[in-house]
Order: sequence, then structure tokens, then C-alpha cells
Amino acid sequence: MKTLSNPGVNHDQIASLLTDARMNTRPVTQLSKQGISLERSDAYSIQESGILFREKAGERKIGLKMGLTSEGKRKQMNLDSPLYGELTDKMQIRADEKLNISQLIHPKIEPEIAFLLKQDLEGIVTVEQVLEATSAVCACLEILDSRYEQFKYFSMEDVIADNSSSSHFILGSWYENFRSLDLRSLSMKMFVNGELAHEALSSEISGDPAVSIVELCRLLSQRKRKLTRGTVVLAGAATAAVSLSGGMKVTLEVKGLPPVGIEVQGLKQ
Repeated sequence: MKTLSNPGVNHDQIASLLTDARMNTRPVTQLSKQGISLERSDAYSIQESGILFREKAGERKIGLKMGLTSEGKRKQMNLDSPLYGELTDKMQIRADEKLNISQLIHPKIEPEIAFLLKQDLEGIVTVEQVLEATSAVCACLEILDSRYEQFKYFSMEDVIADNSSSSHFILGSWYENFRSLDLRSLSMKMFVNGELAHEALSSEISGDPAVSIVELCRLLSQRKRKLTRGTVVLAGAATAAVSLSGGMKVTLEVKGLPPVGIEVQGLKQ
């Protein structure tokens, strides 16, 4: 497995290592296992460098995703707090497309709720401010794919530097009348090949999916950043992830929202 020749906090070098892993489907040793000691701010700087590489390749930033929004998921992964990653246009899979996993390393899928912002949000905000700044919500499926050798046993900084394991996402149809719903108690059911795989309430996402956006604003403010109008935000997973393989059909049904699904093709590496 490829490692750094001279381990140290070189943001661009580490971002290049992770970019190479993603582009060539070659997992790398976790940074923490390479003896690279990172501060949380270093990890986010590496993430930002990796996104710059993607932008130079022609991709365009369109959103962000929250991760580890469930206390149970944090305990499962032995990690201590929520985190975020970036989304680009190339990461979005349209409803009429299929997801080819042949170029992914550890593909997994999670059920989420996404927000579309019509106003900027910055700093310390309230749930009501989040709702006022939201134009629509939708059911969403996120594809995770760690670029490390194993999809476990890594540090918080490992995850953040790797763009929080984000790979692709599929948005359902946007629903503008979301104020008629109680976003804290929506039934969420994820089916694999027609069989129920996971079921949970949306309260599993930070107690309230809107709270994830509150937390994201706080995290971004530490980087002197903000959420801007037109941004898509994935609020986090309601259940554990399901590993993907070719031939799967995954559907998410969220009460009150249009369903979303994806057909998977290709072989798991």
C-alpha cells in the first residue's frame, strides 16, 4: 500500500495521497497508523486541499454533508463528535443513472434527509433560523467510501482528511411544503432488493435533522466559513450503513417525502 515517503503535516502532500487512492482505487494506510499526528484543523485543511484538486479537475462544489450525527454511530466508530465533508457536482448520481461501484473501495449506503438553502447561514444559528433559510427538503441516499485499507479503526482526523468518507449521493425530489411535517419524527425505511434493511425515525439524526445544520454552521465558523444560498446539505445518517455489491436495488422511503432509489452495477473491489 502506498504511504508517505516523509510523514509529516504537509496538507497538499497528504491530500494528493488520498486523491491518488480515490482515483486509482488503491487504499492507503490510515494516516494515524503512518505516525502522522494531525490536529483537527490540519485534517480540515487537508480536506480543503483535496477539494481544490477536484476543482482543478473541473468539479464544482455544490454542498456539504454531515457525518457521525448519531451518538450510536459515534460509539460504534469510537469517534467523539460530528464532522463534515464537501460535495461536488461529480459526486451526484441522478435518479435516471446507475451507480457503478467498480471504481470504489469500500462502498456503503446510508439513508439521510437533505436540505436546500435559499439564504446564507453563518455562525451560531437556531433551528428556526435553519428552517427559515431552507427552501425544500428531500429523502437522500449517501454513498460512503473510505480511501483507507479498512473502513474502521481510524482516528477522527483520518476521517476528516478523507473528506469524511464521502463518495456519492442521490437526491429524491425536493419537497417545499416541509413545514407541514415534523422533521423530528419521520419514519425512514431503507429497502435492499425489496426487503427492509433498516428502519428508524429521523430523530436519529442529531435528535432533529435541522440540528445537524446548526452544528454544521458552528463547525464552519471555526474555519471562517458559512453556508451559502443554493447549498445542498446532507444532514446525516439515520441508521447504520449497508455494504454495496453489484445488482442491488436500494430504495429509501421517508414518510411525507417522495422516495429515492438507486440501482447498483459493477463488482465490489
